[in-house]
Formats: sequence, C-alpha cells, structure tokens
Amino acid sequence: MQSEVYEFNGFRLDPKRRVLARVPAGAPVAITGKAFDALVYLVDHAGELVPREVLTKVLWPSTVVEENNLTQAISVLRRLLGEDHIATVTGRGYQFVTDVRRVTVGHEDECRADEHVAVGTAARWSRAAIAALVGGGLVAGLTFWLWIFGPSDDGERDPMRLADFGRLTDFDGTEEHAAISRDGGFVAFISDRDGGWDAWVGQIGSGDFRNLTQRRLPELRNPAVRTLGFSPDGALVILWTRTPDAAGTGTVDAGWAIPTLGGSLRPYLPGIAELDWSADGQRIVYHTSGAGDPLFVTNPGEKSGQQIYVGPEGVHNHFPIWSSDGALIYFVQGVPRDEMDIWRIPASGGTLKRLTFHNSRVSFPTLLDERTLLYLATSEDGSGPWMHTLDLLSGKLRRLNTGGVEYTSVAASADGRRLVATAARTTGSLWRVPIGDEPIGAKSATLLTARAPRGLSPRFGAAGVIYRAPKAGSADGLWQLVDGVETELWSGTEGRVTAGAALSPDGARVVFPVQRDTGTQLYVMDADGSGLRMLAEDMNVRGAPAWSPDGRWIAFAAMRNGKPRLFKVTADGGEPIRLGDGYALDPVWSPTGQFLIYSGADVGTNVSVKAINADGTPRVIPDLVLSRGSRRMEFLGADDALVILKGNLSYKEFWAVNLETGAERRLADVGPGPMVSDFDVSADGREIVFDRVSDASDIVLIELPVE
Repeated sequence: MQSEVYEFNGFRLDPKRRVLARVPAGAPVAITGKAFDALVYLVDHAGELVPREVLTKVLWPSTVVEENNLTQAISVLRRLLGEDHIATVTGRGYQFVTDVRRVTVGHEDECRADEHVAVGTAARWSRAAIAALVGGGLVAGLTFWLWIFGPSDDGERDPMRLADFGRLTDFDGTEEHAAISRDGGFVAFISDRDGGWDAWVGQIGSGDFRNLTQRRLPELRNPAVRTLGFSPDGALVILWTRTPDAAGTGTVDAGWAIPTLGGSLRPYLPGIAELDWSADGQRIVYHTSGAGDPLFVTNPGEKSGQQIYVGPEGVHNHFPIWSSDGALIYFVQGVPRDEMDIWRIPASGGTLKRLTFHNSRVSFPTLLDERTLLYLATSEDGSGPWMHTLDLLSGKLRRLNTGGVEYTSVAASADGRRLVATAARTTGSLWRVPIGDEPIGAKSATLLTARAPRGLSPRFGAAGVIYRAPKAGSADGLWQLVDGVETELWSGTEGRVTAGAALSPDGARVVFPVQRDTGTQLYVMDADGSGLRMLAEDMNVRGAPAWSPDGRWIAFAAMRNGKPRLFKVTADGGEPIRLGDGYALDPVWSPTGQFLIYSGADVGTNVSVKAINADGTPRVIPDLVLSRGSRRMEFLGADDALVILKGNLSYKEFWAVNLETGAERRLADVGPGPMVSDFDVSADGREIVFDRVSDASDIVLIELPVE
C-alpha cells in the first residue's frame, strides 16, 4: 500500500495517517488537529498566497469563528516548525515559503500507527479542574492540554506525560511564588488577596489556606527571585524581604521565619537574599544583594558560608539550588529579568559552566530527579514563560508544550513527584493622570480606551498615544491610539518590539527597538508607519531609545564587551558615537539637549541614576537611586525637573526630583493595584500617560505517577 507524503526542511508530513514527524529519526511531533489541517493545506499550496478567509473556511467549513482562532493555529505551527516556514502577507493571508518535496512511500516506510500523536487522554484533568480554570478566565483553550505530553523530538517521553493537574487556589487577584514542603504536604505562596502582599500557607488537599504574615512585612514581592520556601523539615516557612536600615537611609536584606502552622515572625539568617538547603539538610547555598550577587556555601551546621563566586558589574545570580549529590550548585545568571540563563559551579567554587542559551527570562530551576532539571523561560518572541526541562547528563533541552498556558513559578517536592506552579495570564492597560501643583490622587487616573490585550510603554505622539502591544498569535508590535481608534504601525510577526518607542520633537517620526534572530536593532519610520529603515545596523540594542530635542540625534544603549554602553547616532543614519564607558540603559535627553540622564547597573534591587553631557564629558547630579522595575525617567519641562517612579518592587508613585538641589515632591499617587512599569510626560508637562501590568494567576498542583 502506497501513500503520498510531503518532506521539507527536516520534517515529513503524512496527511493520510495525520502524522508530522522529524526526519531522518522519524520522531512524531505533537500537534493539534486544526494546526495539522492548516499545515496540510499550506504545504499543498506551497509558494502560493493563501488568503485568510480561504484557510479559515478550510479549517471551519460550517462554523463562524473569531479571527484569532486562525492566528492561534498559525502561531502553533511557527512554534513547532520555526519562524521561517510560514510568511505573513499583511492584510491578505499566509504563504508557505519553504521548498516542499512530494514523496511516495510504501507501507514499510510509513509512520507506525501507534506513533500517531492525536488529541487524546494523555493528561488526566478532572472535569472540575478544567471548569474551574476556564471559569476563572486564566487559561484560554484548555483543550491544548490534551496534547501537552506527547513524545519529544528525540523520541523520549515527556516526564509528565501521565501527570494529574488540578487547581489549588481560586482567590480573586494574584497568587505567585509557589513553594512546596519537601514531603509534598504543604504549599506556600504570595498573594494580594487581603489587599496587600502576604505569605499564605495550606495543607495540600485541605482547601484551607491561612494568611501567615498579616501585612507585618512591608515588601514580599520580587518577581526576579525566589522569595519564600520551607525549612528542610517543613516546620517553618522562610521569607525574604527588604527592610529599612537602622539609619533610615536605605534598605537591607532580611530573612524571616514563621511556623508553617502559624505563629510569630522571627528573624532568620539576616543579610541573605535567596537560599537553598542541600538534600541532607546540612548545608546552605545563598547569595546576598551585594554587587554581583555573591554566592556563598556553608559547611554542615553553619549559617555563615564561604564565598564561591561573584558576578561582574550588572550581572546577577538568582535561584541557587543544590544538585542531588551536593557536589554542584545550579543557578540563574544574567541581567534581570530578560537576559538570563542557567549555569552551574562546583559547591567548593571553581569553573562555571553555562547550561542553557535562552538569553531570556529564565527562572525557578527545580530538580525532578538527579538527571532532570525543570525550569521556566520565555521564548525569543517574548512570550511565556514556558516550562522547559534540561537533561543534566546529555545536555538536551526540551520545551514542554503548555498549550498557551504561561507559568511564573514552579517548585517540586524532594522526590520530584508533586509540583506546585503558578499559572498566569499577564495583562496590561494604559492610563493617564493630570499633573498639578499639588499631588494628584488615584481617583484622577483614567483608563484609555485601548482594545489591545496588553498595552505597554505608552508615549505621547503628535495626535495620540503610541504604545507596544501584541496582536493575537504574535509578539509585541507598535500601535497608535488616536481618538479611540487603534492603528497597527509595526506587526510583532516581523519582530518583537522590546521597549518603548521615542518620537521626534515634531511627532513626525518614531524610533523603536526590534528583536529578531540576529539581535535587537533600531528602526525608524514615519509616524504613519511608512518610510521604514534601520539605524546603527551593527549594534545590539538594549532598552529604550531617546530622541534629542533638536531632532538631530537618537541616544540608545547597546552591548559592548558584555555590558550595555551609551551611544548616539544621527536620525538620518551614520556611524554611532560612543558616550562614556559606564554601564548605561534607557537614556533620556534633557529639554535643552545639553545632557542625558540614564540608569546604571542593578545592585541588589537598587538602580543608580547617572548623567553625561551631550559631548560625552562627565556631569555630576545629586545621588539618586531607583528600585528595580522603575528605570524609566522623563523630564518635566526643565533641565532641573526629572520625573521618576519611586517606591518598592510592587507599588510605585510618580515623583519629581530637582537635579540641582536633590529636593523631591510627589506628583501623583495612582493607588494600589497592578504595578506601573513605564510612562511618558506630555510636552506641556500637564499630563502623564502610563501602563499598569498585572498577572491574574492561580496555584496549580501537578502530581506525577510513580514509575
């Protein structure tokens, strides 16, 4: 018996048996039914433009569906095949652009029927769990869960292929930083259920959760590190926070402990930011918030360790954990939060080894067994975080197919059979608030009428607001909102916009950073989306650019010798000019154009503010320190008035700082709730437009079978 299959770029597509496999190994690839049907049609019409309406009719011949259903199917295919197989013809449709070979195969060449990867019963979700998650609005399209646990590309089965999933919490608001006791009996997490961030704990299976901290700790939330865990015997919940120092001039790391069953808070290992116990419970690895996040390891029974490593300027070491045998320390290293990877070092110190190469938001490594490291990482297009596994023996990496469900934390019991994770859906909204002579209250902030699912990094334009946001199935693009009408200026399918744009003084042109496979480059175009061209082609850009008040120059940060440095380039192109030698991100021009303000390297959770003259000579300003997550600054109409975000890691307000005297005054308190991450000040200094970012999330229990 013979049949016709398609082969292209390392894949074989068998329409008859409904199998997509890699060649020559023949390992099937997990794929949903609609995505498979879309692939068959596109491959069968390779090289042709397939209109969206035609492909929609092929997939849903008798059903009216939303436009994003097709976008989701194409997005699935791009994740499975790679971004270079399917091209988007803007406003028209899709085109399969890879060469395809038709092959006739006999029965002996066909994929075995038992290798068919179909929507089935691999993941045994209970009906109640699915209904709860769908009802909570957190996980769109949970039918994708049914194909999460198919074979991997190397033919091995996923370690969680027979896992049971269920939701542990159903609070309003956010739960995050899930931790589990070593025996798998208790779960702890951070939640804003009672109006502020507190640590909660509960016995798994009881459905009962207790607020342990009752607002007694001022700042528990830090998305970039592991903020809580259990003592080895499970009797204590350990928390990390930053508290004011005795002099009231800064903050210090503080470790706290509270009995799992409730009781009084007590100091525990002061000065430590994150820690993990060895498997035998005798040794601790931890880091402090000093420059380079120094890593320390204790001897058995001790609480003060020997330093084994410290990172270079601007580099952080987070999430340290022990190997099963206690010989190695695994940790996440890089520039928070979006340029991180997993590394390892001997517990006695020595040579580091890099284990992953995501260069993205990597977090929460946890051992399932002595060979398998589970962790979270965002993808190249900025989506996620997604679950991944690393085989510590072979070095093979695998992204687990979560069907669009993002995770922001994960932890495992000592035997690796019970996991708790945070399933999250990130949202962003755009707001505006007036500026007056007196501080403005939260009631004065109003929501912009943007329809985007996640509006971020707003900037005032000539007629409205320009911001970045995704379209269904794509990464962040660039949009313009004028009189309530949104227009897409740059599609995220062509490359992810990584930070806020900058507009020329007359509002006619816009410059913005775009991430592609080759790195992140600057693009400039007219404000209506026309006239696109690249600037500083050989530069790998970081952070947001800034346009000089005279319209001649664009300032930006780019990587040089492993660190971001400050440059400027003429708006019409030319050779970039380096400004200074220090660590620099997110520059802002002063209103007169005489100097620039920028942010320096993170030290702990603090970010220093620097200044430099436009000709590259040094400039002295009063000491100014921001907290992590608030690098964005803007001037308020004069060279001596700088607007900053001031506050802790989970709540920030708008303040103005006088750069001559250092005096500060509060401009606006936009109230508790989702965190402000980016903003802009209008040219007349009368208004601020800003974004608010939040994660609607729940704690999920994942139970693995005993093999």
